[in-house]
Amino acid sequence: MKKTLKIAGAVLLSLIGLIIIAFLLVRFCFRDRVAGFLNEKLPQEHIELLQAAAPYVSDTVRFRFAYRQDTARAREIRDYFRLDTLLNPSATAWDNTLSIARFVAGNIPHENQQIQPETRNAIALWEYTRTIEPAFNCRLHSILLHELLLAAGIVNRFVTCLPANPEDNDCHVVNIVWLPERQKWAMIDSDMTAWVSDADGTPLSLEEMREHCIAGKPIEVHPLLGARDTDYYHAYWAKNLYWFECWEETGYDKEVHYEGRRIELLPPGFESFWTDASIVCTTDTARFWAAPETESL
Repeated sequence: MKKTLKIAGAVLLSLIGLIIIAFLLVRFCFRDRVAGFLNEKLPQEHIELLQAAAPYVSDTVRFRFAYRQDTARAREIRDYFRLDTLLNPSATAWDNTLSIARFVAGNIPHENQQIQPETRNAIALWEYTRTIEPAFNCRLHSILLHELLLAAGIVNRFVTCLPANPEDNDCHVVNIVWLPERQKWAMIDSDMTAWVSDADGTPLSLEEMREHCIAGKPIEVHPLLGARDTDYYHAYWAKNLYWFECWEETGYDKEVHYEGRRIELLPPGFESFWTDASIVCTTDTARFWAAPETESL
């Protein structure tokens, strides 16, 4: 009996040793190969999900995006952040967007904060990083960037980008900015410090990013600060372009008072993860990504 136990113990220790060795090999020796495999295989699975999704169709669901401004709040934010030192009056909206996004990315790293900020607007979030935690997540990045861009007169929305899997709790929140010089939307990501373009260097919107993934067109990643892992960034976006959500009205303090409706763009036949009276679901991509109406600016 004792001999059997000794043999069993030796076998168990051997298995544990092999598992540890395998882990170390994967962790240190074959890390790049494993990462390469995941970066190649997982994005393809997510792209196939996008390709299999039913195409968007127009509908009659009632919603209307509005882009609100408050000149007093805009002046307060411009003065507090000294935005005039970041902005070039003769530059394009896109160049000024990049300047503000680099300011945010350079001062606030990404982190999943341990203490939730009590107030979620530009000035309060900035002071939070100076006094409580120095970094925070993508949603708070996008709220801060939204208000800075708004104060600079740049029309934008912050958009939640979600995966198809309801058990996947990870999503991403970024800003889209309206570029009057190009008459199009463009995605900007201060949290993961990047923007993307087509092969010709034209900034892409979230709608165009999704279309490029489905069609297999190349997407170029442009870091805001230094270099970044473009393979991981491609993989991350392949997962989080399945459906989208944003506020129907933009403006300051959107997630202080939480007033208004949220609009969700879903592929036909796909159901939202949430049920809430303030949520409006649509399959109408043309209206969801429509150009801002002049009278709402």
